[in-house]
Amino acid sequence: MSRTLFDQFAKQFFEAFLSPLGEVKTNFEVPGEPRFIDIWFSPSNQPSVNTEELGVLASIATLPCLFEPFRNQPNSSEVRSCLYKLFHVIADFQRQAKREEETVSEDELPRLWIITPSASDDLLAKACAVQSEDWLTGIYFLPKVLRTAIIAVNQLPRTPETLWLRIFGKGVIQKQAINEVIGFDVDDPRRSTILKLLATWKISIEASNLVEQEDRELIMTLSQAYLEWEQETQRRGIEQGQRQVVENLLKARFGELDQQLVEIIEPILQLPPQEYAALLLQLSSLQRQELLRRFS
Repeated sequence: MSRTLFDQFAKQFFEAFLSPLGEVKTNFEVPGEPRFIDIWFSPSNQPSVNTEELGVLASIATLPCLFEPFRNQPNSSEVRSCLYKLFHVIADFQRQAKREEETVSEDELPRLWIITPSASDDLLAKACAVQSEDWLTGIYFLPKVLRTAIIAVNQLPRTPETLWLRIFGKGVIQKQAINEVIGFDVDDPRRSTILKLLATWKISIEASNLVEQEDRELIMTLSQAYLEWEQETQRRGIEQGQRQVVENLLKARFGELDQQLVEIIEPILQLPPQEYAALLLQLSSLQRQELLRRFS
């Protein structure tokens, strides 16, 4: 159950944050095999967001890739299972290119990213995974022919560019990442998105009948994110209500809202509470040009 809920969170996370950069498919079936890839990503030629905001995650998402996030360190068998899926995807990728009479270089082939909260020296040695000078500490690459990397979240430097990977850590690592997100400006859409996903994860765990000790510790870690999300939801509800009041009063006073009136709604909502309340009382007697001069 714990693994299933983590998988659900991971899939929602990558859908939310990588969709602006390209196509994201979850539970993507391996061609010709009864196996599924957790997350399959195919980049877009024209991303719809500033990629710098996603840090290392954006650097990873420049090529087609498979994401396989683990809540606990994978064993050798699980790593082989991930590689098995990668090889089938690469084979299908090359067959499709051949059908379309296109040439695909080795560096353009899909890559596998195994995300794990930690990676022991034994696991890295068995996988022949080594650090690359071109990537941050904590990202290990298997031999080039395998097109695979292991991300040990607990070894990543604590910097803004690693934040969206450190969310997949455990214990203190994950708690630090969540606190960094909470510290974002309340109007930052990334803050709202991740808090909603973390809150949903917490609710799902609590709603399950099998809550283990590790789950209880995770619930404690997610509690602050849940409270922040709850407060933000309430705040947005209040703001939406205030916006609706202003829109209704403007419509009642001037008829349908044109572009000029729409543009002054936000400045009105930014007024201090006392000025905002006073304006609402005066609105029925204010002239259109007077109102536009004040807030345009």
